[in-house]
Amino acid sequence: MKRSPKDTLKRILQVGAAWARLRPAKLFAGLTLEAYRAAIQPSLDARAEIEDLQSRLKAAITRREAADAVSFEIVRRVRFGVIADQHEGDDGALYAAMGYVRRSVRRSGLVRKHR
Repeated sequence: MKRSPKDTLKRILQVGAAWARLRPAKLFAGLTLEAYRAAIQPSLDARAEIEDLQSRLKAAITRREAADAVSFEIVRRVRFGVIADQHEGDDGALYAAMGYVRRSVRRSGLVRKHR
């Protein structure tokens, strides 16, 4: 069973803390405590980088949402401009090409229940 990154970090830190507290001068697996700390540093650095990237991603998503709100308001204004244009309107090819349903092909919305 694979460990979660959170459990892995917990174990890495726990081993180092216990070693430092109880046997700081002793070698294990041919490593001093300082050599162990240097060997685990890439794991800690990668975690710090991931945290930074996640923070930057959240900030970028917030900026995108704000920009999308402005952009969508511009899209709405352009749509109404096309509708108001005497040569285009809401039944023209441009309106349909923009992804909207032409007035002439819309359903009425009236639903009759059959008994």
